[in-house]
Amino acid sequence: MKSTKKILGTAAAVYLAVMGAESLSAKPAYVKQAKEAGYPANNCLYCHSEKLPKKEHAKEQLNDRGKWLLAQMEKHNAKDVDVTWLKDYPGGKQ
Repeated sequence: MKSTKKILGTAAAVYLAVMGAESLSAKPAYVKQAKEAGYPANNCLYCHSEKLPKKEHAKEQLNDRGKWLLAQMEKHNAKDVDVTWLKDYPGGKQ
């Protein structure tokens, strides 16, 4: 069982290396930063409707939290999302 998980993990890493991280729109750093801030972000589904959103469809694949963060980004005239804005998200941490 452990060897199967190890093989699948290795295969996933190789796939991402071959496809390139740029093919994903959600940045793994966002998930990591949100987790470090105490939010229950386990994967891209925290802000997207797809587990691995494609860059070219990223805005169409946002859930309510992701749409709110995008609005905050525009409100703050920022180039990137700042996960500290999540503290003000009206839907709470969930």
